[in-house]
Amino acid sequence: MVQILVQSSRWPSCVALLVAVLAAWSEPALPQVGGVDLDTVRAGQFDGGKMWTFEYTPAQYFSTTYGFTADEAWFERARMAALRIPGCSASFVSPNGLLATNHHCVRSRVSAVSMPGEGLLDNGFYATSLAEERRIPDYYADQLIAIEDVTDEIFSGTDGVLSAAERERMRGEIFAEIQARLIERHASGSDSVWVQMIALYNGGRYSAYVFRRFTDIRLVMAVEHDMGFFGGDPDNFTYPRYALDFAFLRAYGANGEPYETDHHFGWGVDGVEEGDVVFVIGNPGPTNRLNTVAQLEFLRDVQVPVQRAWLASRHRALGAFREGHPAEAEALDIRNRMFSLSNSLKAAIGRLDALHSDLIMAKRRDAERALQQRVAENAEWSAQYGGLFDRMAAVQQRKAELADSYGAFYLLGHSTYGSQAMRRLLAAFSFAVARDRGAPEDSLAELRNAILAIGDHPRDLEQRLLAERLADIERHLGADHEVTQAVFRDGTPAASSAALLAHSALGSAEATRQAMEQGDPPADDPGLALIPTLVPAYLEYRSAFRALLAEERELGSQLGRVRFDVYGRTVPPDATFSPRITDGVVMGYEYNGTLAPPYTTFYGVYDRAHSHSGKVDWALPSRWRQPPADLDLSTPLNFVSTADTYGGNSGSPAVTPDLALVGLNFDRNINGLSRDYIYLPEQGRNIMVDMRAVHAALDHVYDADRIVQELLTGRLFATEAEADAVRE
Repeated sequence: MVQILVQSSRWPSCVALLVAVLAAWSEPALPQVGGVDLDTVRAGQFDGGKMWTFEYTPAQYFSTTYGFTADEAWFERARMAALRIPGCSASFVSPNGLLATNHHCVRSRVSAVSMPGEGLLDNGFYATSLAEERRIPDYYADQLIAIEDVTDEIFSGTDGVLSAAERERMRGEIFAEIQARLIERHASGSDSVWVQMIALYNGGRYSAYVFRRFTDIRLVMAVEHDMGFFGGDPDNFTYPRYALDFAFLRAYGANGEPYETDHHFGWGVDGVEEGDVVFVIGNPGPTNRLNTVAQLEFLRDVQVPVQRAWLASRHRALGAFREGHPAEAEALDIRNRMFSLSNSLKAAIGRLDALHSDLIMAKRRDAERALQQRVAENAEWSAQYGGLFDRMAAVQQRKAELADSYGAFYLLGHSTYGSQAMRRLLAAFSFAVARDRGAPEDSLAELRNAILAIGDHPRDLEQRLLAERLADIERHLGADHEVTQAVFRDGTPAASSAALLAHSALGSAEATRQAMEQGDPPADDPGLALIPTLVPAYLEYRSAFRALLAEERELGSQLGRVRFDVYGRTVPPDATFSPRITDGVVMGYEYNGTLAPPYTTFYGVYDRAHSHSGKVDWALPSRWRQPPADLDLSTPLNFVSTADTYGGNSGSPAVTPDLALVGLNFDRNINGLSRDYIYLPEQGRNIMVDMRAVHAALDHVYDADRIVQELLTGRLFATEAEADAVRE
């Protein structure tokens, strides 16, 4: 095996170049079975992961494993310094409300605060004074200030209720009572407080999370897009990486002043070395680690393949539109939409690979077997929970019988990546049904307004998205199905979509408005003509599938209860985009006959830019093309650890036992894509921006002295001049 051993941050550029070249090779996505007898495969202690909650803190495990006192005060400091922002995570890094997160978490918000002609997404942004910090519209950050376990309260009100619908209604009433009680307890005059009910262990336990919400969030600093997303989509979910993916925000209080907080992370400019422990605190999105094997098999055979195909086709449609209409695509921010689709598509591919891994499935089967055995050995558990796995498997079989319809109608009414004409068709059906049933005029007016509120995609994009939907129908239902025959009136998806948009009142918002002003569209309208065939088929499928999902949720809740009864807090619950803390160690890994280093450096940025010269994904912004003489290119840029992260952990702070911020989580390697279903730290890694690189960039490239001095001193500086005076 060829080995590249890089043991310090002082890489010769030729070594970094070789590592960069090797990174372009395909990585083995998942562990292979080889000659392993699958019957001997056993589940591991942490296969369910290490996404610990703050109400069930692993205090003894942390203290014993890592040699420090992880007491209640330590966990409180960690929890209160971390925040949740839309789709991502962030953290306080000064007592003055300064927040650190990933650039890609605020990418669209940078565009939103750009003035005409500024192009802040491409050019970057830095507020040289407090007055220049720009408020982000319709944005917020949530801080978890209290947690209450309300499991007993909920179960006492719902156990014994036979009807699933009635149990759901009762849960809703209890939720509302708890939320009102906790808001009254925790709200103060200037705080915006809200309560979220969190179902843990698939509803096996319940916690009420009390959040303080900051609604005045301002952009302080963002790097250029080409640095924050250096390597672009080709490097996404790979390692080694060389992205400077960071941004700074600031939370302001109700008084319009920077928010003062006692809870913030220290500035870890000294960084970490290989073998050091880091704790990543954030909000990982929903995972499926507690699903049964039967559920995983449905995901493998039906759900994830459909999702992958849908993502690929919509990405293809947006790409074709962007290529043909570059100016219009830029105005509509199609690039960011494509990034989002591409990211989800790669994740779907990794998830499907995991589901096809015999080794992973064998480990999941063993975990399920062990749980069933524990239940069978306990008379009380056996009486209460016996047969749950068989009942869950039966639900999956019935879901599989709807696979064709699932694929044909998947995300039928999606507003961003779906056809607007199709959305109008569904809305027109709802209006017609309500009218025929004698709905009052105010209800009909509301439905009319809903139809008129559906805007337009550009015509070429709309036609492509509608054609993809028609292709979905043909691919899954077959050419001879009555729904396919109804929508394919002009031979092909492209021709049929073009004809429908050209001749139907549903083809555009203006045509729809005119038709509604004149009364009902003609009966032979090609859009409305689809209703008698397409809509009943869709509604029949949706009703049946939703009923199965409701049954699955009820069974999942029962399985969650038995897991907690058997294993208690030793097995963390699935992720729920709620605050979690996970532990890991800075560590490289073997891949492709070589070693991935624990961290990369700025040398790698220039090696990659040179080796991919002329390619947009590795193009450097103008201020970076010639690095400043005082920028040490051996400074660690990205590093990896075994911490258990997932989507939603972007922007999560990585901290030391002293709660010093040393990294910002921004990605996983391809080996980590299996984490939806299992945690395998052998090769799976989370990838972080090193705070040493952030500090160096702020200091030597962006001349952001106001922020650097605030991070170092904890003082708030209104202008660069004030910060410069302190520095001198």
